[in-house]
Amino acid sequence: MPYVRATDAVDHEVHGVRFTAYANPGTGSGQLAAWRGEIPDGTAGVPHTVSHEEVLYLLSGSLRFSIDGEVAELSAGDVVIAPAGARLCVDNTSGAPATMWVSTSIGLSVTLPDGTTITPPWAN
Repeated sequence: MPYVRATDAVDHEVHGVRFTAYANPGTGSGQLAAWRGEIPDGTAGVPHTVSHEEVLYLLSGSLRFSIDGEVAELSAGDVVIAPAGARLCVDNTSGAPATMWVSTSIGLSVTLPDGTTITPPWAN
């Protein structure tokens, strides 16, 4: 299916963040996954190691990103490139909600600090 309408996108909520899935095998994508993340103000991110490279484009608001310990405060229009194997954490301490668009290759999994591995349904 070459078109995914907003009304057909599927929402998932994890750790207080809403992930709205647009592109993945369930919508016809064979190689890429893409979703919108809505991060409420005051959200403390959960550090996780990504199995695949992710590109995160900040649509609105401001977020604090940490990649392998390197921290940056970014605003709408900025991009983060998290390499495969990187430890990533996203916090929203800005005083307002923020949204981002994330793209990766299908098959992404994330490993939490306790060793738990999650295969997000919005990326697979």
